[in-house]
Amino acid sequence: MTKIWELDFYSRPILDENNKKLWEVLICETPTDSKQSFDSLFKYSQFCSNQSVNSLWLQQEIEKAIAQAGVAPKKIRFFRRQMNNMIVKACEDLGIPPAPSRRTYALERWLSQRLDEFYPNQPGYDAAAAKSASVQYPPLNATPLPDAVRGDKGDKWAFVSLEASAFEEMNEWDIAFGEAFPLSLTGMTPDTKIPGLIIFSSRALPLAGWMSGLELAFLKFEGGSRPIVRLETGASDSWILASLTDPKMLAEAKGFEEAKQKAQQVHFLAIQSNPESQSFAGFWLLKEEKF
Repeated sequence: MTKIWELDFYSRPILDENNKKLWEVLICETPTDSKQSFDSLFKYSQFCSNQSVNSLWLQQEIEKAIAQAGVAPKKIRFFRRQMNNMIVKACEDLGIPPAPSRRTYALERWLSQRLDEFYPNQPGYDAAAAKSASVQYPPLNATPLPDAVRGDKGDKWAFVSLEASAFEEMNEWDIAFGEAFPLSLTGMTPDTKIPGLIIFSSRALPLAGWMSGLELAFLKFEGGSRPIVRLETGASDSWILASLTDPKMLAEAKGFEEAKQKAQQVHFLAIQSNPESQSFAGFWLLKEEKF
């Protein structure tokens, strides 16, 4: 099966002999199976001098990674918006679709691991630069869903939860559109309660099909005078998935957000035609990351 890859190309907290930051490309496989282990994923890394930072160098490194892996990925996800043009050009010149995405959970774990364990042991490590390594973007205003998938008054919503152990069998569920990741990435216990939102809609399949092309990242409750549940997609897109006018739903949405905190920000979005259905039009395991 052709894999999805995750890529980051950016400066690291390491100075070269000229006191300039070293750059590095990190490429890793996206784990889409709930039972995959982090250690089994394909990974590729290469440092780059700041004079060599361009799309051609990056393209050559992606080619080397493909040679090592033995197969090209069907798309390459990346979260770092300020590197958009360079990454997009390198991917497109190789005929690989680039996918701006915050669904880069394995890459985030690898980056975090390297910041804690690998970079501090390298010659030229700069502790001050390491403290400013994270990327913080202000949230954009959420926009309404397109008319074609906005749903109708017959749609229902339900906040639910499943124990982490239940996702061990996710590969066997009947799901038309969706994506998982191994909860072993988070190190949570099997009895951890994972919160989720289920949408019941007569147009479940078209809605799930549309969402499958969006690079789903996470759901987030947003309070205020017009409380909503936001659906975050791509590198920066934000949609109003639900407007919360009912006090009961508002209380449940607050509970959902609190449960996310206890589950290391892991949660899920599911779409079914009705509550009695034994199959899912869509099911995505999600995780809110700090980009």
